[in-house]
Amino acid sequence: MPSSFPTNAVVDLRVEPVDAVLDEVERSLQTRLDRHTLVCKRRSLGARTDRDTWVRIERRPFVRIGGQGWNGTECAALLEGIAKPVWHRASTWSRPDEAAMWRADETDLLPGAPIGGSVLLADPELPDCWWQALNASLDALAAQHTSRVATPDTVTVTQNGVTDAVKRFLPGGVDPTVHQWRSAHADLNWANMTGPQFCLFDWEDWGIAPRGLDAASLWGNSLAVPALADRVRHERRHDLESRDGRLMTLFVCAKILAPDAHPEDPRLQPARHMATRVADELQRG
Repeated sequence: MPSSFPTNAVVDLRVEPVDAVLDEVERSLQTRLDRHTLVCKRRSLGARTDRDTWVRIERRPFVRIGGQGWNGTECAALLEGIAKPVWHRASTWSRPDEAAMWRADETDLLPGAPIGGSVLLADPELPDCWWQALNASLDALAAQHTSRVATPDTVTVTQNGVTDAVKRFLPGGVDPTVHQWRSAHADLNWANMTGPQFCLFDWEDWGIAPRGLDAASLWGNSLAVPALADRVRHERRHDLESRDGRLMTLFVCAKILAPDAHPEDPRLQPARHMATRVADELQRG
């Protein structure tokens, strides 16, 4: 099937024509997609099917597909004690003129709408039962074993990556070694959770990661709403107040404070403040 996507350029599915991709999904999964429900993100698409399920479609360049593959949603079907959609089937394919793979995963419909974008600008005012379900799911996930390694932002998390990210905040005398590695979703943000009934979805990047990665990621995506960021820190304090959780806080702050950060990002000032505070705590042991 001829490709309309540029071979080497960065592809943004929000602006590219995707009808041929949707046609391929319908043929391979033997269903019809309701194109009025189509959701387009930078590297993924989603739509409802005629059998009342949901299909998530992702494009990933070859260089972003590691040895463990990228069947995270399928592998997550084996996880227990976590509020997530039931997985049914998948299809993968590639095109001879495109250095990328495509994957479509069909799951149950979500119990509600995503809470918002990855970064929130207003408090979603979630009920206490939502926070209880979040905690139960993250604790259950952390207790499970896998050979997968988390790939936040499609990049495999490593000790070297952690060291490089946090060394801007820590002097050479502070050891940045992560001691506890646990199963994590690795893309925990407000666009991947539903409310008011909690459900966690988009599992393509999950795997072993430093303790506190999920909590720090959700906190970082909440910084534009101080009360919400404080609630995340309170609910996940047993992770974030651990030594590895502090390292993950710096890891997330480094991403927010990257050289290409938008100067009007409302998270910049609170991230700088927290990075200074956490770095001081780690220096004092």
